[in-house]
Amino acid sequence: MQSRHILTSTLLDEVPERRTQVSIAALFDVDNTLLPGKASEIGFFRFLWRHGLVGWGELSRSAVWLARHVPPFSLHPLRERKVYLTGKRPSDIESYAQEFCHAEMIGKLSQDGLRRLEEHRQAGHQLILVTGAPEFLIVPLAEFLRVPTVFAAKPEQRDGIYTGALMPPFPYGRGKRALILAHAQEMNLDLTNSYAYGDSPGDRDILELVGNPLVVNPIRGMARTAQQQGWPVTTWE
Repeated sequence: MQSRHILTSTLLDEVPERRTQVSIAALFDVDNTLLPGKASEIGFFRFLWRHGLVGWGELSRSAVWLARHVPPFSLHPLRERKVYLTGKRPSDIESYAQEFCHAEMIGKLSQDGLRRLEEHRQAGHQLILVTGAPEFLIVPLAEFLRVPTVFAAKPEQRDGIYTGALMPPFPYGRGKRALILAHAQEMNLDLTNSYAYGDSPGDRDILELVGNPLVVNPIRGMARTAQQQGWPVTTWE
């Protein structure tokens, strides 16, 4: 009887400690949020073109892939299938990605976004980049920003080359939600008091997850969505 009492007391004593271990997260989209303007992958494709690693063949195959999918004139199928990577060696792509990141991405980061990132760092919040951009572009950016956690699109490899497919779950829309929910459970994150920053409908799911959403540089109807949801909106130059 005495041992049972001691066990119960020990468990109760641990409750406050467990609560203090709950962390607040700051979730940042990258393209057109931390990095205003066009998607980084578009710039990277042009970079590869200038260096002769892709050409008209990759462009035409991407166009054919796009034409076979609905809705028409939507770029969403290209988010889920990286046709231009098919047959490429990861070491080549990653080397060019590192160069591209330092040459063309870092200098275009939003100063407003960088200040917000640093505010969260100083507050002790867990910093997370969650984006549909390819992992090989985001990892070197995260290293520069000193952000320890990255959820980005992972290109599939087979026999030492890219297949063009992506490994599920794809970090866009509901995929972002699934990844963050799993991570929150694993890391004991308090999403109710956490923060999220995003610009497009693909970020809506993570904005809905947190208690402090902010729509940044809204596109594709997100200004209207923010108004309907009562979310604040801002512009990061």
